[in-house]
Amino acid sequence: MTAPITAASMALDGGVLSAGDVAPEAAFVPSRGFWGHVGHRLVRDPVAMGAGALILLVVLIAILSPWITPMDPYKGSMLRRLKHVGDATYWLGSDELGRDMISRLMLGSRLSLFIGVTPVLIAFVIGSGIGILAGYVGGWTNTILMRTIDVFFAFPSVLLAIALSGALGAGIFNSIVSLTCVFVPQIARVAESVTTGIRKRDYIDAAKLSGASPLTIMRVQVLGNVVGPIFVYATSLISVSMILASGLSFLGLGVRPPEPEWGLMLNTLRTAIYANPVVAALPGVCIFVVSIAFNMFSDGLRAAMEIRQ
Repeated sequence: MTAPITAASMALDGGVLSAGDVAPEAAFVPSRGFWGHVGHRLVRDPVAMGAGALILLVVLIAILSPWITPMDPYKGSMLRRLKHVGDATYWLGSDELGRDMISRLMLGSRLSLFIGVTPVLIAFVIGSGIGILAGYVGGWTNTILMRTIDVFFAFPSVLLAIALSGALGAGIFNSIVSLTCVFVPQIARVAESVTTGIRKRDYIDAAKLSGASPLTIMRVQVLGNVVGPIFVYATSLISVSMILASGLSFLGLGVRPPEPEWGLMLNTLRTAIYANPVVAALPGVCIFVVSIAFNMFSDGLRAAMEIRQ
C-alpha cells in the first residue's frame, strides 16, 4: 500500500508539489495570533456573548433614541401621571409628571452610558500612561508617582466622587471629571504592576541593546504587552462608573432636570414608590441589568485572555 504523499516527502524527493498531492493533514493552517485566539474563545462563551449582545442593543437604543421613542419624553400631563405598566397609551407607565416612561428610559440611556463610559476611557488613557511610566522607569519616579496615587486610595470611591462633585458643582462635565479622578489611580496601579512584571524580560533588554530610546521601548514593546490586562480591568470599571454616576445624579450632583437620566429618574420617582412601585423601580432595573451585562462581558473577556500554553 502506497504511503500518502506529503509536502515533506515531496521536498525530500525533489519533486514538484501540486495542490492535489498534499495530504489533508499537511495543509497550511494560518495562525490566528493572540487576539485571534482571544476572539475565538470569546465567541464560544455564551454568557459573554449574551452580555455583549445586550450591551450592543442598549448602545443602539441610546444612539437611535431621538428618532425611535414612541412619545415626546419631555411632554407631561398631570391628568396622566403615574400610569401603571401595561397601560394602552403608556406601555411602561408614566412618571410623576405624566411623561412616558419608555421614552424617557430610552433617551436616558444616552446620558447614563455617556457618563458611565467616558470617565473610564479618559482614566484608561491617563492611568495607563502614569502606570507604564512609573513601572518602566522605576526608582524615584516610581516612588513619587505611586505614593501620590496612594493618597487617593485613602478615600472610598463613593465618598471621593461625592466630595469632588460637591466641590466642583452639579453638571455632566463635573461628574465626568470627578469620576475620572476616582478611576485614574486604580488603573494606574494595575498598569504599574503589569509593567513592573515585564520590565526585566529578554525582549526589553534586547530593545535596549539595539539602541532604542526609553520612549520607543515603552510605546512599542511595553505598551503592546500590557494594554490587554489594563483594558480588561478598565472594562470591569464601567459598571462601577455607571452606578456611581447614577448615584451622583440621585443626590443632585449630576444631571439636572428635566434631562432624562436613570439615576435622576430614580430620585424624582422616589416619592411615588408607594403609589406605583413598579414604575418607580424601572430606572433602577435598567441600571442593574446594564451593570451586570458589563460585568459578565468583562469576566468573559478576562477568561478568554487567560490562554494557557
